[in-house]
Amino acid sequence: MSNNFLQTSREGAIVTLTMNQPATRNALTGNTAVAEFVQACDAVRLDPSIRCVIVTGAGPVFSSGGNVKDMQRFFTQDIPPDLIREEYRNGIQRLPLALYNLDVPVIAAVNGAAIGAGLDLACMCDIRIASDKATFAESFVKVGIVPGDGGAWLLPRAVGMSKASEMAFTGEALSAEEALACGLVSRVVAPEALQEAALHLARKIAANPGAVLRMTKRLLREGERSSLESLLEISAGYQAIAHKTAAHKEAVMSFVEKRPPKFED
Repeated sequence: MSNNFLQTSREGAIVTLTMNQPATRNALTGNTAVAEFVQACDAVRLDPSIRCVIVTGAGPVFSSGGNVKDMQRFFTQDIPPDLIREEYRNGIQRLPLALYNLDVPVIAAVNGAAIGAGLDLACMCDIRIASDKATFAESFVKVGIVPGDGGAWLLPRAVGMSKASEMAFTGEALSAEEALACGLVSRVVAPEALQEAALHLARKIAANPGAVLRMTKRLLREGERSSLESLLEISAGYQAIAHKTAAHKEAVMSFVEKRPPKFED
């Protein structure tokens, strides 16, 4: 299946979403990118057979973020601030709400530059792996604006407040190796190996029971903002559900019978 911005492909329980507008450096504004991401996330959320998602970009760039040429209209046209605010609320801000909150594990395979909202898009994913050609910049300050897509919330959770502040205040780019050193990505591979590396990791994830993967991700998300007591209470409830699943029975019996498990959602 292909759309205007996203190309969607599937291998078993793994869905790959490829941003496919290299002519605009896979910009996320001034087009249908946000709407297509939201639609794709809704489809994944409603399909229990999907266990992992990969997000990547076509061409030499992961995503350049906001379309800078399109931003000219904010000062060439008489658009009042309240309408600009609503455009953000009903536009790019729908993306983190859909992707960050998706309860399926998401891998960002960063093939090239991830700039501004493109970097923040990568931070909406659970795991980031990068081509050694990739670069990363929280560059909003360079074009005289602030992170309007949630980057000020997302980036510190990925690299810590000190590094996030350095990146946001300078707007300077990190190389793939620098991103690895600060924990922004978990591995760096050769460009030609990136897609297979992402699929290899996704296959390891997708080998596990889907319902439990979704509950595990939800617990990780809850843990970012809950007290330990609250998280333990939620964990007890999820565990009660997990113990009654067919997947748990299959996992235990396969261990006892010394055979590989066969999980079916």
